[in-house]
Amino acid sequence: MAAQLIDGRALADEFRTQTAIRAGELRDSGKPAKLDAILVDSGDNGARVYAENQARTCEKLGIQYRLHELAEGSSQAAIESKVAGLNLDDSVHAIMVHMPLPEGVDEHDIKMMLDPDKDVEGVNPANIGNVVYGKSMRAPCTALATLKLIESTGVGLKGKRCVVVGASVVVGRPIAVLLMQREATVISCNKFTEGLGDLCRSADVLIPAAGVAGLITADMVKEGALVVDVGVNRVVDPETGKKRTTGDVVFDEVCGVAGWVSPVPGGVGPMTVAVLLHNVVELAEN
Repeated sequence: MAAQLIDGRALADEFRTQTAIRAGELRDSGKPAKLDAILVDSGDNGARVYAENQARTCEKLGIQYRLHELAEGSSQAAIESKVAGLNLDDSVHAIMVHMPLPEGVDEHDIKMMLDPDKDVEGVNPANIGNVVYGKSMRAPCTALATLKLIESTGVGLKGKRCVVVGASVVVGRPIAVLLMQREATVISCNKFTEGLGDLCRSADVLIPAAGVAGLITADMVKEGALVVDVGVNRVVDPETGKKRTTGDVVFDEVCGVAGWVSPVPGGVGPMTVAVLLHNVVELAEN
């Protein structure tokens, strides 16, 4: 069988169209949606490229974007001071901090400082806790994007066995919680789990999020399963010698077994950005 492609780019386009309409309504009311982002120069050009792309996307959707740049080597205290200032500014309603932060800065402490009502990425422990208690849907954006991709297939989750490979705080764990809220039977495991292949083969819905290129091969996938690949890895292409982005799934192999599969790139990634901007508008509306 040939798997149906879960097109994250197409779904993200639909999401952005809805977001642009709502952003336009806010702008017409005199209260435009705004996103304030903090970027600490850490020598990671990828973070800067992401910030620049984010600015362009916000402009297209009618969302105001303000980038607050801090110098390389900025201290924990300097970053915390910037977050505190944005928390107290009544004109600010959506805050995010670009990662990674400089060596020696405690990312957890920075996330804890974010005002939960302005935390657009849903990474503050208070927001993650509210997701666990079913009091909020402002889950970390990648987790929510994964759920949206699953829902787009029309496959129901109630009673389905879902295996999540990877248990990071802002990806694997919140994905598992969101699935449980939809009455799925969830198994959380990781790349070190004994019998990983057997567990994966038992899954109606398989969500690799371990960050290990090639971890999931065709013999680890149940025929007809829905596979959402959350892994993002940079590997060297043996044919060209150049780096390329790939997921945790051996895509070509798994396409011959699965019923649905998301590609990397073009799957969870675009939808994660779309969810973030949707959250900006929602925070502005509130």
